Parts: sequence; C-alpha cells; structure tokens
Amino acid sequence: MRVTFLGTGSALPTGERFQSGILVQEDGRTVLIDCGAGALQRLQQSGVGYEGVSTVLLTHHHLDHVSDLLPLVKARWLAGEDHLEVVGPQGTKALLDDLLAVHEYMQDKIDLRVREVVPGEFSVAGFDVSAYETRHSLPCLAYRFDDRFTFSGDSEAFAGLANFAEGSAILAHDCSFPDDVDVSNHPTPDSLGRALAGREIGRVYLTHLYPHTEGHHEEMLESIGSHYDGDVRFAEDLQTISIE
Repeated sequence: MRVTFLGTGSALPTGERFQSGILVQEDGRTVLIDCGAGALQRLQQSGVGYEGVSTVLLTHHHLDHVSDLLPLVKARWLAGEDHLEVVGPQGTKALLDDLLAVHEYMQDKIDLRVREVVPGEFSVAGFDVSAYETRHSLPCLAYRFDDRFTFSGDSEAFAGLANFAEGSAILAHDCSFPDDVDVSNHPTPDSLGRALAGREIGRVYLTHLYPHTEGHHEEMLESIGSHYDGDVRFAEDLQTISIE
C-alpha cells in the first residue's frame, strides 16, 4: 500500500501546505480521501492526475475538505473520463445535489455515483474500510484500511479514536495547533499525546496543520512525547509512504 499526502494544511493553506487530501493506492486500486483546495494540482504533481482518481472518500463536508470536488468532476469530464464515485457520511448526496444546482451546466456531464456510509465496515474502490465517528463541529468519520492505515479526519483527540487506530502501521492524525492555542474540535499536541498514550501504532503522522504550527514543530513533538513514546512525525505535501 502507498499513501501520499497531497495536502497537509488546513482552512488557511500556505504555499507549502495545501488543503486536505490523501491518496491511497494498492494493486491498481486508488482512492482519494478528501478533496480540499489544491488537490487537483497535487494530483498532477504526484503523477497520478485527476484521470487516475475515480473514487473520492470524504471524511466530512467542511469547505477545506471538499472545495476541489466539483472541479474534479469537471476536470474528469474534460479529460474524457466518464464517471466518478463519491462516498461519504450522511449528507454527501445533498452536498453534490446542491453544488450541481448552482453549476447547472455540470449536470449529467459524467456518471456521478454518490454513496453515503455510516460508522462500521464497508468496501470502497476495492478496499475494505472501517469508519468511526470523530468529535468535530460537523459529522465526521475516521477511516481505517485493514491494519495498515488509519486517517483521523478532523477531530479532537480522544480515547475512542485512539482505540480505533491501535495496531495500525500508520496513523495520520489531525494536530491543527500548538498547545498555546485555545481550540475545540481539533487536538493540541498535549491532548493528542494523552489520547495516544500506551497505544501500539507503527508511526503517527501529524496533518491538518494550521500556519500557527510553523516554527513550533519541535515543541509540539516534545509535548506529544511527554505522554506517548511512539514514532511521531510531521506529514509534508507530496510525501509518499509505503506500507507493507
């Protein structure tokens, strides 16, 4: 399995970090998790391209996770691709219907298949996936691909989500702000370290990083490390990880 971080940023993207998007690939199967602003550019830079993505799996419907969704539909249409599947939590069909109602000329350009999922197990793009509800300001799902890769989506850090991720080779977890920012719906390093303490996870990558985290990486790692002794690193845009 190959996991590529297309966007490791937030609702305040920077020149180095675009908005949320993660590419999961294995044996000819490909799924894009979230599709925030810049996802199409990063897909091209990754060598996969929008032609290579026929399934999108959404964690939730905040703008920084879906803003390139309709541009992806249009790009695939113009590139001669005939379909796109969008899978996500309840409300995903209404989201696509509303987008297409605003941009009427895009209706029926491609075969757009929309499927809504709830916490539990399901299959997407040939992958067996488990979903777990996170703690965020909108309904949001974390996703686990077998015992190999777990993505938290947007969420506060809490024991239930840490339990869901335990045993994963790789966990990509929201860590939006350093400890000195008073925030809800996202974790700080201290809260994340406390939630992960004692869990067995191969490696943790921090993502969904607001500009506030720049210049604070070392202290953030130290804060997490005061509770959790596992391997923790910052994810970077276009970084690819191979998972055996």
